[in-house]
Amino acid sequence: MIGLNRFQIMTRIVLPQATRIAFPTLMGSLIGLTKDSSLAASITVVEMFKTAQQIAASTYEPFALYCEAAFIYLLLCSLLTFVQNRMEKKLEWKKPEVSKA
Repeated sequence: MIGLNRFQIMTRIVLPQATRIAFPTLMGSLIGLTKDSSLAASITVVEMFKTAQQIAASTYEPFALYCEAAFIYLLLCSLLTFVQNRMEKKLEWKKPEVSKA
């Protein structure tokens, strides 16, 4: 073809293009799953709220503990969104510069 073997074609041509196209959709799905709590349930959000409930039962301050648990959950979602934005900027298509002569 162009002097590249199959492995080089996949790693230098196909995968970079596929990554740029698929990354935003995949990260959007990951963030959506986290917000819908199905993924967050496996990342200890349930345990976090259970622990907050147990501590609130002994200290009688449930609001502060639940706010702290919600803040950690918000931090997790914000971190995923930040990573997505940084990676999308890194994978952004570069427009060729047109020189005006």
